Amino acid sequence: MVLETPLAEGTFTSIDAINRLEAAIRGDLIRPSHPHYDQVRALYNAMIDKYPAAIVQALNVADVIATIEFARESGLPLSIRGGGHHGAGLASVDDGVMLDLSKLKGIRVDPVARTVRVEPGCTWADVDHATHAFGLAVPSGTVGSTGVAGLTLGGGIGHLSRRHGLTIDSLLAVDIVLADGRLVTANESDHPDLFWAVRGGGGNFGVVTSFLFRLHPVETIIGGPTFWPIDQAPEVMRWYRDFIATAPEDLNGFFATLTIPPVPPFPEELHGVTMCAVVWCYTGDAASADEAFAPVRTAVPPMIDAIMPMPYPVLQGMFDPLIPAGLQWYWKTHFVKDLPDAAIDAHLAFAATIPTPKSTMHLYPINGAVHRIGRTDTAFAQRDATWAMVIVGIDPDPASAEPLRTWAQDYWAATLPFAAEGAYVNMLTDGDDQRVRAAYQENYPRLQDVKRHYDPNNLFHINLNIRPAGPRST
Repeated sequence: MVLETPLAEGTFTSIDAINRLEAAIRGDLIRPSHPHYDQVRALYNAMIDKYPAAIVQALNVADVIATIEFARESGLPLSIRGGGHHGAGLASVDDGVMLDLSKLKGIRVDPVARTVRVEPGCTWADVDHATHAFGLAVPSGTVGSTGVAGLTLGGGIGHLSRRHGLTIDSLLAVDIVLADGRLVTANESDHPDLFWAVRGGGGNFGVVTSFLFRLHPVETIIGGPTFWPIDQAPEVMRWYRDFIATAPEDLNGFFATLTIPPVPPFPEELHGVTMCAVVWCYTGDAASADEAFAPVRTAVPPMIDAIMPMPYPVLQGMFDPLIPAGLQWYWKTHFVKDLPDAAIDAHLAFAATIPTPKSTMHLYPINGAVHRIGRTDTAFAQRDATWAMVIVGIDPDPASAEPLRTWAQDYWAATLPFAAEGAYVNMLTDGDDQRVRAAYQENYPRLQDVKRHYDPNNLFHINLNIRPAGPRST
């Protein structure tokens, strides 16, 4: 008897082997015949539709080890799902095994040591809920529903980056299951080469089952969006370009072009109107907030000023209701060092042709604390970039998929002359070898060496793949 899923070599995996895997785990093994198969295999990006041969919903580290050993011995391709947010759908794989970590949701805060240990099925909303009770936070992204594992392993750019650095800059250790089934702890003293690699190198080296983060005092922030009419965007972008370079590090703001959604508190006359915005997060002394925001309010006075005190998790989750799971997404990304007037003109041309109400472009600042760590100190090499830019076509209708791709690809091509080499791996959807190498710059050869040492046969390749150095590369 055979399973109806062929291997790449054209052979088959026996039902007995699948049954042995099911018996070896404490979580659920979801086959295509399972009534919840379609629900479990669904990803955040509905444009990606993959059909794994089996889905393992791990409940503990032993389940992770058993699944890795099965994939290694069977030859079935293995994908790892944490939050399932990645735009390329790398959490899943056709005709392979998806290792679903979404039930590994443990979080333990140590308020005295100011650390938090987080399992890989958590989202940042889960972490923020746990740490906010102690007035603490981990630097993360800008969307609460994003998974902890994927965002961390790719670097982690967000609201707190200028003050506290990338997410990986607050990572103290990981517990990780390797391709040979061993569980090891990697930190500055144990497996330091592996610890260097997981700070930006993605899921290429194993399955992280626990992250240990340093926490920072962040409780009530002062922030929120400011909006300007799109015809003021050239003036706003030129001002923002210069302002964010020297603004106090306690003040972060990412620039966006977007369509005003038809929801409160926006006035009805602005619903569906294209505008530009900056979403702010100020973590400094509240008594100094007016002084910090004075240039924001006076240089180019905004039409809408929604800056106010709020708990940090409120800012993190502010836009989650507008972008629930199940939408069509198409991403394109650059790193950007400069924003000359010609680049601003290109941005405005595509802001005028936003294809759907949820589509947008963001410029996330990379400076301040991020720049104080060297390009080779972690796998994340783009320490001297100024922004990570992402162009995102979004819509609920599958019929919009092609217009979303066309707009994003054309926009990306028009701004390419003004981009730095490489792209942020958490936003990179086309993982060809050249773009992956460019993302890591001079760090790529060292990453290949680490890959060869810990995963010489490239078991973990359903990702933005770093191919192991040497003759055993696949």
